Amino acid sequence: MSKETATNSITMNTDKYELVITRTFNAPRELVFKAWTEAEHLKHWWGPKGFTITVQEINVKPGGVWTYVMHGPDGVDYNNKIDFIEVVSPERLVYSHGDGKEEHFRVTVTFADQGDKTELTMWMLFKSAEELDKAVKEYGAIEGAKSTLDRLEEELAKI
Repeated sequence: MSKETATNSITMNTDKYELVITRTFNAPRELVFKAWTEAEHLKHWWGPKGFTITVQEINVKPGGVWTYVMHGPDGVDYNNKIDFIEVVSPERLVYSHGDGKEEHFRVTVTFADQGDKTELTMWMLFKSAEELDKAVKEYGAIEGAKSTLDRLEEELAKI
């Protein structure tokens, strides 16, 4: 990746209970998709700065599951489960994100080919405006997404 600074475009629509994040990476979409779907790469960048993950299982296909534990810098562990609904390599992922007990939000990620760059768009759809507000205010969803995508950019530079 070049040293150009990537920028995030973030919109929050409380009427539709969605958070949309768009970022352009200086890497081909096949590489960005690979980093997003393979455990060997995910363990290096998934989650905000200061967090680490342990991938327990990952099977990126419709009906497949990704389970992992996110380890917070404060020592708290967070169980996560992603159920893949749609996988179109290297263009699109649709999945349900939860904690293994319930879905917290639905995610659609698109990887748009921009030549030697990739425009990644991530739509997070919540069950209600209250759930969206809680994710933003209590869990720092916007700052966490920015930090996570910064870490993805760093990982892409190493691949």
